[in-house]
Amino acid sequence: MLTLYIGNRNYSSWSLRAWLLMRQAEIDFEERMVRFSDPEFAAKIARLGAPPRVPVLVDDGFVVWDSIAIAEYLAERFPQAGIWPAEQRWRARARSVCAEMHAGFAALRKAMPMNIEAHLPEVGASASAEVRRDIERLVTMWGELRSAHAGTGRFLFGSFCAADAFYAPVVSRLATYEVSVPAQIRDYLEAVMDLGAMREWCDAARAEHDFMPGEEHYRKAPD
Repeated sequence: MLTLYIGNRNYSSWSLRAWLLMRQAEIDFEERMVRFSDPEFAAKIARLGAPPRVPVLVDDGFVVWDSIAIAEYLAERFPQAGIWPAEQRWRARARSVCAEMHAGFAALRKAMPMNIEAHLPEVGASASAEVRRDIERLVTMWGELRSAHAGTGRFLFGSFCAADAFYAPVVSRLATYEVSVPAQIRDYLEAVMDLGAMREWCDAARAEHDFMPGEEHYRKAPD
């Protein structure tokens, strides 16, 4: 049995990537949440034999951490699950855009942290030039991929794959901060947010009510 360790749904973008990928691929797993506010968070993850970060995947005692490593492990473990596109060059492109998400978009991620239960359009309206450049890169990349796969599905490579899971937290950010995007990109955002698994994650995130000041740059703690 696979076990996936995640953090708070409202804030943990990396947890969402692995969780959404597994749910959409219909891979059976047990979920265990370790809240970031838990004083034993680092110790609990360390006991697995992983760095004190989430997600962590455990497969019959074997531990895999980091979302890209988890995606690759799942692709090999479940070769029919559609983790990556079927065609070789598109697989390479999907890996490229996942790596870009993994290492890039620093300005966007800092200024607009994932916060599913919030609604902060004023932050999106006052985005810095650096954040706008990150958003422009997303719009260009997503638009090119959608155009290349027009008529095959609403996701980046037609059918849902790891690339969509990796960008799902960014999709949620654009919703939280009400960022204006072209119609083609708006359709992609809606496709991701309409996924049953994505709705499930977001509903659970809104029900958590964990307020973490370090992640709440623009809001006061609730009364």
